[in-house]
Amino acid sequence: MKTLDLSLYLVTDKSDDVEKFLKTIEEAIKGGTTVVQIREKTADTLDFYKLALKVKDITTKYNVPLIINDRVDIALAIDADGVHVGQSDMPCDVTRKLIGQNKILGVSAATVKEAKKAESDGADYIGTGAVFPTATKDDADSVTKDELTEIVKSIDIPVVAIGGINLDNAHELNGTGIAGLSVVSAIMSSDNPKKSSEELLEIFNS
Repeated sequence: MKTLDLSLYLVTDKSDDVEKFLKTIEEAIKGGTTVVQIREKTADTLDFYKLALKVKDITTKYNVPLIINDRVDIALAIDADGVHVGQSDMPCDVTRKLIGQNKILGVSAATVKEAKKAESDGADYIGTGAVFPTATKDDADSVTKDELTEIVKSIDIPVVAIGGINLDNAHELNGTGIAGLSVVSAIMSSDNPKKSSEELLEIFNS
């Protein structure tokens, strides 16, 4: 398993312009992004597979872990570094059996109970949110700063915060004990993904 630095965790959004999509990911990594997760909720399996292989070329080049959202089959097919599952996806303990002990397994959790269960079922880290209102995942549970801090304290594995995080509000999460910021639009929609990554990391590390 690659060393897991969750400081700046990029989750991709839908890719219409593949070249721009790949360029954004590479620029983000150049700016310090430490993990990349591909999330393609509507893509056909073959399209997802082909896209994931292209992204893997980039993440391998920079030695950054590549996580596949939800699709254990795609993760195994391209030998990604790990999988991230939500509460309505494949159960964490079953996913762990499928991917083995050497892959990274992340789980979305919005409560202390969900986080503790994920930890006991074999998760390596937790994604918690939405910590701010978000347009990229309109079905996400909302989690207050206090709830986020409670989740961090309740488990021994790292927690990344996700949901509406950007350059204007990232500082509000300082002091919660999180292991990193997980962002979508703040990088994927940025005109300068490298600079946005650098600035987000600067806020997180301040």
